[in-house]
Formats: sequence, structure tokens, C-alpha cells
Amino acid sequence: MDWNWQHPDWPHFRYRPDLLAGREAEFLRAGGVTAGAALHLPEDERVGLAIELIGTEALKTSEIEGQILDRDSVEASLRRHFGLQTDARRVGPAEQGISTMLAAVYRNHASVLTEAMLFEWHRGLMDGRSDIATVGAYRTHKEPMQIVSGPLYAPKVHFEAPPSVAVPAEMKAFLGWFERTAPGGETPLPALLRAGLAHLRFETIHPFEDGNGRIGRAIAELALAQGLGQPALTALAFVLQRHRSRYYEELAAASRRVDVDAWLAWFADRVLEAQRRTIASIEFVIAKTRLLDRLRGRINARQEKVLLRLMRDGPEGFEGGLSAGKYSAITGAPAATARRDLAELVAIGALVRTGEYKGTRYWVPFATSSGGTA
Repeated sequence: MDWNWQHPDWPHFRYRPDLLAGREAEFLRAGGVTAGAALHLPEDERVGLAIELIGTEALKTSEIEGQILDRDSVEASLRRHFGLQTDARRVGPAEQGISTMLAAVYRNHASVLTEAMLFEWHRGLMDGRSDIATVGAYRTHKEPMQIVSGPLYAPKVHFEAPPSVAVPAEMKAFLGWFERTAPGGETPLPALLRAGLAHLRFETIHPFEDGNGRIGRAIAELALAQGLGQPALTALAFVLQRHRSRYYEELAAASRRVDVDAWLAWFADRVLEAQRRTIASIEFVIAKTRLLDRLRGRINARQEKVLLRLMRDGPEGFEGGLSAGKYSAITGAPAATARRDLAELVAIGALVRTGEYKGTRYWVPFATSSGGTA
């Protein structure tokens, strides 16, 4: 037997029930901190934060699959989903599809996961794709669904999913299990355990021709939100993209066995890491709001434009820091004006300066190049 789905115990994974107890408690505690921190924001800023975090997730979950999306288009699509005014820009099908799916996960977290919902998500993700034979339905091709790498003459098979003919029955069983293990279900499971098992099981079935990774991560996010009983702002894809190689290695290892303690522990640690990033993002938004309120009427249009651009990158900060050259590139200001503007921003506490000469860089006062607080 090469794969877990060929094991006689499939899909009944084996794990130690107490393995994640401490992590589950930390997840619930951090979920409460996240919700409490968000309450410090006015309603419009809470919505803005949700759009910002969901937008980053859309970019990162796509980036994991090697697809680079346009951030402005993603955010425009999300603003429309949340009923907010936006410009009339045309949003591409890739940006529209991922935004629609993640907005649905956030806004309808209490909904039962259904086949129709999965098909709708898949249609959105595959919109405009002419290379996909089956869109909005499970795969039906007869050849094996494999994840391979290497040259065509000597491919390395990392995983082979169940044959297409088995997919409808596998997915019916999966959706039934997901409903039974939900909070309030017949056999509820703790949030981290359920999310980790759901993600692994869905990725093993690999029911669609393409888009399985993005949909599988959305299902994990849905399980986490249901475990908290509220829309979750867990930066899961952001963190998994940071650990992309290890993420694939862990999934590949787990796909060969039904003993999944190692996978569950690794996945749970990534969720907790994602929660910490979310809390940092909320604190960043609060600090940003306070800073902009303090600076209102004290800075010129160029300075405001640069500060907003710096803050757009969140707690991780502007990559490489802000230099006088970057300031000129963003604003079109001459070098002398850029240096004067930057000196003024430092003097009033809007920026922190580090380095000397050509190595001089500027940062917002509550973010550093490593994403921490100053």
C-alpha cells in the first residue's frame, strides 16, 4: 500500500486524543483575544480589517499554488462583497473567484458545507480556464490524479489520489463526517483536530481537476471559524505560504499513512502561528488609526501617501524599509524634497530612522523590518 486511502482503516485516521489538548486551549484563548482586540475598532475599521486580512489570504493561498494575483483587484472584489463603494475597475476572474470563496467562508461560517457550495467555489476559481475539462463538478478523467515533479522521462510521483470513479462516494462520506463533527453535530471534534483532519482528508480525495489546495485550505478555515463560533480572521494561508516547502512535505508524508499525529501537531502549530499574526495585524490597525488621527492636518499630501503605502504591508512592514529613493519613486518628489519630508516625519514621530548614509531606512514607529513592534 503506497497511499493512506488504500489502507483498510481509511478514512478512520489514528491519533492520540490528548495530543492537541494544550494547543486547543491556546487556540480558543487566542480566538477570544482576537475578538476582543477587534472590538476596539469602529465598525467601518473592523470591516476594513476583515477585507485586508481576507485579501491577504486570497493572495497567499493562490501564491502557494504559484498564481500571483493583483492585490487592488482582490480588495475591490471584496469591497463589493461587503457592500462597500469601490472604483469601477475590472476585476479578473482569478481575483473574483478566490475573493468570492473566502468572503463566503467568512460571512457564512455557520453554514453546512455542501456539494453545491463546493461546486460553486470551483466554478469561481476555474472561471476563464480553458484547460480544465470539468468545471463545477468532480473530476471524471480515467487517468490517475497524481502530483508529480521532475522531468517527463523520469517523473517523481509525490501522491496519487483515489480514482475518479471513487470520488463521489468519498466526498459524500467526507461531507457527512464534516457535518457530524461540527459543533452541535452528533460527534463534535475540537477545532484544531477537525480542521487538520478535514484538510488532510480533502487533499487526499483531491476531488477536482484543479483548485484542490485552495478549496482545502478554505475548508480548514471554515472548520476553525465554526470551532470559535464566529467569523475567523485566521491568517492560515499567510503562514502556510511562509512554510510552503515544509507544508507540502508534511502533506506528502501524511498521505502515506493513517497514523497522523505528526501531521496534526505540525498543522496545529501553524494555526497558532497564524493566530499570532492576526493579533499583530489587529494591533497594527489600531496603532495605525491612532497615528493617522494624531497626524491629521500636520502632514502634506506626499507624506500621507507614503505613510499609507508603508502601512499597507501590515505588521511585516515595507520590504527593505523606506529609503529616500523609494520616497521619490512613490511621490515623484525631487531628492531634496524627499529628504526634507522624511526629516519632518521623523521629527514628529511618524517615522523611525535607522542606518546611515546609503543604508538609511525609515519605518513606521510600530513596525520593524522583522514585523515586530518598535
